[in-house]
Amino acid sequence: MSYYRNSSPYGGYRGGDTLGLPVVTPVNKALMIACGAVWIVEFLAAITLHVDYISPILGLVPGRVVSGWVWQLATYIFLHAPLSPSHIVFNLLAMWMFGGELERYWGGRKYLTYWFVCGIGAGLTVTIASAWRPAAASIPTIGASGAIFGLIVAYGTIFAERRILMYLLVPIRARTMAWIFFGIAFVSMIAQPGDGVSQVAHVGGAVVGWLYLKRAWRLSDLWREARWAIKRRRFKVMPPDDRDRWIH
Repeated sequence: MSYYRNSSPYGGYRGGDTLGLPVVTPVNKALMIACGAVWIVEFLAAITLHVDYISPILGLVPGRVVSGWVWQLATYIFLHAPLSPSHIVFNLLAMWMFGGELERYWGGRKYLTYWFVCGIGAGLTVTIASAWRPAAASIPTIGASGAIFGLIVAYGTIFAERRILMYLLVPIRARTMAWIFFGIAFVSMIAQPGDGVSQVAHVGGAVVGWLYLKRAWRLSDLWREARWAIKRRRFKVMPPDDRDRWIH
């Protein structure tokens, strides 16, 4: 996962040269605390009861969702592997790195809506995909990674030209970073479907996030943006000292 960015501190599409740490915003902070608190409960239950009673009930089990346990589409986001601290730590780190800036850009309500849309969308993707993998229908999926991949897509879209340090070493634009993580998840989903990581949820969260950002349910807006993207390729940007006044 990327660390953070060399960027403009106030959002937008422009880059910058100010090195800053991620901001801590109220809604994102509350979501992080909720995930952390639930993980502590999971951890204590796992080391005392030695049986995971929580994941089958609150985790996402596709077969049970189809049978009516629809609350799992939301509750699974807050669960993480009880005996794997790295799972919760990396997810909270990603939320800290990308979520606060998005909340400050959108506002708390819109950020919370987007977070749940991506998380629930990822859960629906996992549920639908289980139709092609019946063995996965009874396996719980847990974690906020689907929502976090949606955050990465949003960050790479809204702050596309910002420079971040990927793995603390490589300066890279946010848009490129988003494409790299999506590509890794997509290839892993195809090549390693049974590696224990729900790459389907990662891809689903990213795709649902992108569709939400593009307002895909408003077909007229989507068509208008596609037409503009095609027309924009016809324009040529010339330097100020160019003498050919007939090219614009």
